[in-house]
Amino acid sequence: MASEDGVIKIIRNKQVILRDYVSGFPKESDMQVVNSGTIKLKLPEGCEGVLVKNFYLSCDPYMRRRMTKYDPGARYVDSFNPGSPISGYGVGKVLESGDPKFKEGDLVWGTTGWEEYSLITGTATQSLFKIHNTHDVPLSYYTGILGMPGMTAYAGFYEVCSPKKGETVFVSAASGAVGQLVGQFAKLSGCYVVGSAGTKQKVDLLKNKFGFDEAFNYKDEPDLDAALKRYFPEGIDIYFDNVGGKMLDAVLLNMKMNGRIAACGMISQYNLEQPEGVHNLMSLIMKQVHLKGFLVFNYYHLYGKFLETVLPAIKEGKITYVEDVAEGLEGAPAALIGLFAGNNVGKQVVVVSRE
Repeated sequence: MASEDGVIKIIRNKQVILRDYVSGFPKESDMQVVNSGTIKLKLPEGCEGVLVKNFYLSCDPYMRRRMTKYDPGARYVDSFNPGSPISGYGVGKVLESGDPKFKEGDLVWGTTGWEEYSLITGTATQSLFKIHNTHDVPLSYYTGILGMPGMTAYAGFYEVCSPKKGETVFVSAASGAVGQLVGQFAKLSGCYVVGSAGTKQKVDLLKNKFGFDEAFNYKDEPDLDAALKRYFPEGIDIYFDNVGGKMLDAVLLNMKMNGRIAACGMISQYNLEQPEGVHNLMSLIMKQVHLKGFLVFNYYHLYGKFLETVLPAIKEGKITYVEDVAEGLEGAPAALIGLFAGNNVGKQVVVVSRE
């Protein structure tokens, strides 16, 4: 995008930089908001990528793992590079395109940099989805319910867990971006649903807004096994696991025969130097429980089907969604770190620009 007199604009590009690799619990100071970088508002000659202005950025727990150095190929996503902008899912507008799939003015969601403007090239453009429903729902929803977290909930619940009407479902980290949707999908499927969260406010949200049958604050439960037996006296058919650790261990004791567990995330383990052990794995054998880890990337081919299911449900008020919004890139480090302290209520979103 050049100015009217044909001169290419070179502007400041505010960015969130990772200072160095992180061990233990991350801190805001592990990241730095800088305004020293510049970017040309014009694609390089022959570039087949896209130049994007970022509107909304998504804070997601998996990003913590990218702050630690791993050998290439040791994780499903690469580690961040210290001294460079971090990246994650976001929503933005195409300013210029050298990719035939996109044109100037297209709204897109997918992997982008934590910065005001991003040049997305090569295979990275394959992670971008064009947004067609631009007036029916808030654009920020494509960082959550209509983006990666929504697809994660949909694939994990329907494809991995194969729910049946009348089954019992337990969701951990249930008020988060993924958990709040899993619970609502379960209710739409005719299941009995219980969720766990870390504050009274979140517990109330699960029961009064998201329609969970029951919910409890896991921090108030010294014996998780006893708590689960109280809410599931006959056992659990489906467990959607977002936290791992002690909660997973307790759930294993309370699964029904032929139960299913979708291992989506393990946020309780991400900041530990030495991950906690799981001791009740014998239950998998004795109860013939199916435990499957999954990655949402392998289910993006279902995105069209997903939209056909979720968009009407949103418009009809059958599914609701809560966002926790941080304004400006300056607030992005605190917003991301807050995930691991449970500070967010609902999907954590960072607003870079609203137009």
